[in-house]
Amino acid sequence: MSIYPVILSGGVGSRLWPTSRSLYPKQLLPLVSERTMLQETALRVSDGATFAAPIIVSNDEHRFIIAQQMREAGLVPLTHLLEPEGRNTAPAAAAAAAFVQTRDPRGVMLILPADHHIRDVAAFHAAIGRGAELAREGKLVTFGIVPTAPETGYGYIKRGASLGEGAFAVERFVEKPDREKATAYLAEGGYDWNAGIFMFRADVILDEMRVHCPEIAAQAAMSVHKGRRDLDFLRLQPEAFNACPSNSIDYAVMERTGAAAMVPVEMGWSDIGSWSALWETGKQDVAGNVLSGDVLAVETKNSYIRAETALVATLGVENLVIVETGDVLLVASRDRVQDVKKIVERIASAGRTEHQAHNRVHRPWGFYETLDEGPRHQVKHLMVHPGASLSLQMHHHRAEHWVVVKGEARVTVGESIRILHENESTFIPVGTKHRLENAGVEPLSIIEVQSGSYLGEDDIVRFDDVYGRSSDASAAE
Repeated sequence: MSIYPVILSGGVGSRLWPTSRSLYPKQLLPLVSERTMLQETALRVSDGATFAAPIIVSNDEHRFIIAQQMREAGLVPLTHLLEPEGRNTAPAAAAAAAFVQTRDPRGVMLILPADHHIRDVAAFHAAIGRGAELAREGKLVTFGIVPTAPETGYGYIKRGASLGEGAFAVERFVEKPDREKATAYLAEGGYDWNAGIFMFRADVILDEMRVHCPEIAAQAAMSVHKGRRDLDFLRLQPEAFNACPSNSIDYAVMERTGAAAMVPVEMGWSDIGSWSALWETGKQDVAGNVLSGDVLAVETKNSYIRAETALVATLGVENLVIVETGDVLLVASRDRVQDVKKIVERIASAGRTEHQAHNRVHRPWGFYETLDEGPRHQVKHLMVHPGASLSLQMHHHRAEHWVVVKGEARVTVGESIRILHENESTFIPVGTKHRLENAGVEPLSIIEVQSGSYLGEDDIVRFDDVYGRSSDASAAE
């Protein structure tokens, strides 16, 4: 019997700003390897003999990025559930369980955050095997990470009575402790970090939810049954799902049930919850530095330095986190990186946008990035995937010039359709219907020059779109 992996991909990862932003959060980024954290998580449970295809749960804004990343990883999700708004992990798990029940009422589910790093995958799989045995017996299983330090950033699980080899009943869950309590937990023994990974049968978790959080159970199930298909996605019915109280699996069920079990595991786990976590998990040089990108570190010690678009040079510094993203430069003391979210809050309250998106903005057809802008002009680089196309659209206030830099473009301007190759261009007057398509087999690169009285992304009227998007600013281009 296959295990159903449920990958929760709804977080924004504000502690990893400026690389992680709300429109492109940390789970969609390659932070630990060449693959994104979401891809690593999905590939970790891609053994067809043990696992079914993954169930993805995410918000609407990330759906096409996630779909593209799954294609790149060679994976086809069993389904991709779209939350109309984030309601924490309990409603997400309940919706996934309701979906699994339509296929396999007693199916065993594995709930996984999309943004965790696991170094020892063999140990992870061994723990999952033990957890599956307990889940099939009707237990609600969580996984405890054997602690290596008095960590104050994680909750803890106190081991109860033994349930046989490699498993325990849960005596209690413990909130994130202060340093003194965390040190005492390690000295006493029997306490493990709460990794936020869970296993249970679909019917068992829904039965438990009907007892401990009945509104979540009922509304989440209704959101699935009344949901609608949209391309490869299942949109949860908004009225029902949004009626779910916002709550975590821990608070809603695990801390209340009498069926909780815990499997302790040592697997090189990290939730990559801050830049210091990336420094700890990364490959440090002889000076204790973790360097990524074009970095020149002279007389620099014990620092994490990440350069994404430009050279970053340091001299005579230590214990710093330095992250450059093209539009933002973060410099922080390594022991203060848990407070990066305060900067994000300050940016948001000031009405700025650097917490939301990068210069490079991803769309279902590819991405665009702004190269230059002024009062009446804007220059963008557009990359369109092979076989992809922008919507058939028009603008009220701007004209556009397109120049093909690389690839083969099929261009619709009014009633005219033509093929453009490298170094060829076209002009789209204000108010003219137009569409850009990649007619070749390699990525299409376009330089777009916009001119006009208003250049906002919301100046768009969409007539036809293969991705089913409407004419609004969030779906621009």
